[in-house]
Amino acid sequence: MNTQGKSCTENPLKPPAEPMDEGALQAWVEEISLRDFKRPFRHRACLNRRLRTTGGRYFLSDHRIEVSHRHLEQLGKEVMVGVIRHELCHYHLHLQGKGYRHRDTDFKKLLAEVKGLRHTPPLPGSQRKERPYRYLLLCRSCGQKAYRKKRMDVGGSWS
Repeated sequence: MNTQGKSCTENPLKPPAEPMDEGALQAWVEEISLRDFKRPFRHRACLNRRLRTTGGRYFLSDHRIEVSHRHLEQLGKEVMVGVIRHELCHYHLHLQGKGYRHRDTDFKKLLAEVKGLRHTPPLPGSQRKERPYRYLLLCRSCGQKAYRKKRMDVGGSWS
């Protein structure tokens, strides 16, 4: 046992107790950064309720990390650890002057080392639905039909 009465065999990335607020998220991101990257996270981490298709974002301008509140609630904290690691890869590589973009080798290597997620899993029930065809084009000379999802200027031989 350590000095705080907690066993050292407990999950080192144990997320804070429910519910998650800004302060708990900040402490959680700082803990993940120190444990997985051996570097401190010295900027702001916050929840964003408007994010829908991404689990998190890193901002180059002020170095803050935003985490999707919706993904945290629906996918669970185990998945969000991977998302936070992903954003921390951007953070630490950018501050070190290394390749922080998804296509950079430095980013890919660090992401694999810390076992971060490459992509955020989709939210349950939010799979992209196939849009039905909205436009039917008909060739005036031969009668061939062409279905289109988007409007298109086809000239004079189609109607």
